[in-house]
Amino acid sequence: MNTTNNIGILGTGIYLPENKMTAKEIADATQGTWTEEAIIEKLGIIEKPIPGENDGTQEMGVWATFDALKNTGVDPLDIDLIISIGEEWKEYPLTTTAIYIQEKIGAEKAWAFDLQQRCCSTVSAMKVAKDMMNSDPDINTVLIAGGYRNGDFVDYTDTSLSMMFNLGAGGGAIILHKGMNKNLLHSSHIITDGSLARDVGVLYGGTCHPITKENVDKAYQSLQVFDVEHMKTRLNEVSMKNWLECIEKAFMKSGIEQNQLDYLAVLHFKRSMHSYILDELGLKEKNSIYLENYGHLGQIDQILSLHLALQSGQVKEGSIISMISAGIGYAWAANVISWGKIT
Repeated sequence: MNTTNNIGILGTGIYLPENKMTAKEIADATQGTWTEEAIIEKLGIIEKPIPGENDGTQEMGVWATFDALKNTGVDPLDIDLIISIGEEWKEYPLTTTAIYIQEKIGAEKAWAFDLQQRCCSTVSAMKVAKDMMNSDPDINTVLIAGGYRNGDFVDYTDTSLSMMFNLGAGGGAIILHKGMNKNLLHSSHIITDGSLARDVGVLYGGTCHPITKENVDKAYQSLQVFDVEHMKTRLNEVSMKNWLECIEKAFMKSGIEQNQLDYLAVLHFKRSMHSYILDELGLKEKNSIYLENYGHLGQIDQILSLHLALQSGQVKEGSIISMISAGIGYAWAANVISWGKIT
């Protein structure tokens, strides 16, 4: 069997900070707007990791990479390309995270760049990596890695921001390799909707609203929904439709029947939405992991979900997986992975 152009997953790595924020602490931070019970039952957060003193976005990507290297046995000198999925909120603005990871792990023969699509970054990076590997004979092993701590920007007293109370911190890494006969990454499908491009963002710190001595006290907790009504209306119109289309087309392009889906690696969102999408796809709770003890680590969620499912045995030889994501902007994405040896 010719496996020359097969792109497969060698393994994953995760870094999670030791510090945690509990549902009660989130409820307390809302100053009475939300109860602990509602945080757990409605928003689906029991606890979430939050950054410690040294848990920078770039550094968490490095630590997750070291975990992936340990788990896979990959020599850093065998890595040809590094794509960072780390967030723009990082230790030093205008530094390139992928190049920093390259230096810290000793991947001297690689080249590196950053890719950013908010919470869709992992799925998009995996598509980009596969396409690059198939088009460039010099790229055989790709590291995708990064860290996330956008929860720093959350103001828990902002009642319009409850959908982001789950934002936590962590790092993830996934290593792809060309010419494999197992753990194959098949096709992906991605949709973006520019009408939502500026419905959410951090208000202060860019060129439009620089941080000044007058706004500094609120600047670092200024993640906001700029247009609450438009965002709510538009997402209700298109979000689930776009997600289901991404999944359907990813399976169609992969040549795999969608009813073969065994495991959904999905980001964390409110409990009712998680149950709804499983039901729409004909899946049970056992076919996914609800990240209620982790919250939402942005684009790290899909890597974390796969990592946990491999540990629990929910993903095993023969499992068909779909990673699905949605990111501010707005973007929706899905891919298809077949775990185990190809037959």
